[in-house]
Amino acid sequence: MKYLKRAIREELEEYLKYFPVLLISGARQVGKSTLALHLGIENYITLDDINIYEMAKNDPKGFIENLEKPVIIDEAQRLPELMITLKEHIDKKRINGEFVLTGSASLQGFKDISDSLAGRIGIVELYPFSLKEKSQKAENIIDIFGGSLDAYILKKYNSDIFENILDGGYLEILKIDSQKAKYLWFSSYIRTYIESDARELANIRNLDKFVKMYRLCMIRSGNMFNKNELQKEAGLDNRTFDSYFAVMEHTYQMQKLQPFFKNQLKRLIKTPKIYATDTGVLNHLLQINSKEELEKSHYKGDIVETFIYDELLKANSSASKKVGLYYYRTSDKKEIDFILDYGQKIVAVEIKASKSVSKSDFKHIYHLQKEIAELFDKGIVLYGGDTVLKLDDKMYAVPFGFLG
Repeated sequence: MKYLKRAIREELEEYLKYFPVLLISGARQVGKSTLALHLGIENYITLDDINIYEMAKNDPKGFIENLEKPVIIDEAQRLPELMITLKEHIDKKRINGEFVLTGSASLQGFKDISDSLAGRIGIVELYPFSLKEKSQKAENIIDIFGGSLDAYILKKYNSDIFENILDGGYLEILKIDSQKAKYLWFSSYIRTYIESDARELANIRNLDKFVKMYRLCMIRSGNMFNKNELQKEAGLDNRTFDSYFAVMEHTYQMQKLQPFFKNQLKRLIKTPKIYATDTGVLNHLLQINSKEELEKSHYKGDIVETFIYDELLKANSSASKKVGLYYYRTSDKKEIDFILDYGQKIVAVEIKASKSVSKSDFKHIYHLQKEIAELFDKGIVLYGGDTVLKLDDKMYAVPFGFLG
């Protein structure tokens, strides 16, 4: 398979111009090392190498001083205390673009250390491949949704994205044809994640309970974050549950989506929703292996919603201007799947899996339009058909295939 260019590639060049340290952070196997190695930096080391790890741990100052720079340091989360030594080195003589770090955990997981590098580090979050990246199109969904959709009206798109929903966005999966091999890859991925990244970040005394909680949270993707229910089912006390869930967030396995809130809006639900960051992993945990099984599954709606969330999340990471991503729900059950907050304007996005769409599918978006008339820009229903339609002055039906 040829090298697939990542949408965030150009942004990395900007970070290298203005920061001494660039951190490429993301889940295991999203392509962080490959992306770093395409930055034209020849010197590369990995803390997965036990000899290099021991050297860096025993003499961090000497280790950093003796490195030939610029340098890529892979799997930097394995030795978070190295960040303090980096700060000391940079403060002696600031040279931008000296260090590129990759890590399978966000620096939010090491807050004190990340604070010490404030102003010295640029952080880029990398997610599994989006549909646009798979097809190597430079367009960005967040940017497109924030502009005019009139030029796309009546254009047709391939509506079948279920293969992509089944596989998710990890590059290795795109290279595998055999269903059995895919099953083995996902099994290995989850096991390696739990035994390596998760264990490294938390003092997990009972691995079985973490595995149980991991699965319980993942299969609730697309639903409200009912912490009390999850905690009870997992058999964990409050502190342990919070610690384990933080690990899932910091290792990019799961994300919380906060509710949309404006002062003029009343009776809004305040509980976040949770989403898996890859539908391939989610389908594996749900034992869904084919389009037929996905079509019949009572989880289908949640899985499609998770896929759209993931696509918006990926697009937002490389958008020309990042947006606030939320959901909308009132106490009387008026709900919109996603709200894109562009600052001075709001775009509402609803999901409908069927191949047809009507004005009634926009009813909750019309309600929101009345509530925030001055901010409302447009409403979009993503649906399973193949044609971009304009149903009203500010209301558009857009096929799932438009995302690819």
